[in-house]
Amino acid sequence: MTMHEAPRRPIKARKTAWAGALARLLLRLGVRPNQVSVASVLFAALAAGCILFSRQAGPVGGVLLLVTAAVCIQLRLLSNMLDGMLAMEGGLKTSTGELFNDVPDRISDTLVLLAAGYAATWTHWGSELGWAAALLAMATAYVRVLGGSAGAHQHFNGPMAKQQRMMVVTAACIAATFEIVLGWPAYAFTTSLALVIAGCVPTIIFRLAKTSGDLTDFAGRSGTGLVGK
Repeated sequence: MTMHEAPRRPIKARKTAWAGALARLLLRLGVRPNQVSVASVLFAALAAGCILFSRQAGPVGGVLLLVTAAVCIQLRLLSNMLDGMLAMEGGLKTSTGELFNDVPDRISDTLVLLAAGYAATWTHWGSELGWAAALLAMATAYVRVLGGSAGAHQHFNGPMAKQQRMMVVTAACIAATFEIVLGWPAYAFTTSLALVIAGCVPTIIFRLAKTSGDLTDFAGRSGTGLVGK
């Protein structure tokens, strides 16, 4: 988090009693926001490893690894929320906070989505799906940050923002446990990546449109003569 007021992703859970209590506990323990941001990458890396090795671990091991992956993905998201709470509500903003707020997210998304791609064994092009999903996820963030750097609002919403992407992969982990136990075809990760790809495209378009509208509106109000250019 930066020394100025940075834009924040709207998260309803941030206002819950349990989230506040957990943030206060971390504050008492002396945990810093950037440490929590780094922890989010570690959770994502653990989730990715569990997904990758789940198909070679046998039925029991595979189920345990996939459940662990689902939990770690949620812990990654929890870390992403708590680092901001520690920085803003806890008064621990730093000059490097914005870097730690955004860069770990890009690493985490890439790790999880690539792992899902290499675990998508139903097709011969599962890895390509993983790479496509990871690149499109990166693009959604790029458009958001680019808009902010150009003076527009940063738009976090869209049909396939970070929370939705990770929820889809979490659901795939749970579905894949049933595939292992019941001997079903391994559709889960292929389907999840197709959903992420299909959702990222309109998310990028939506954010570009909103950013373009912001910049046009700001130019018009400032009288710069750049309206419509």
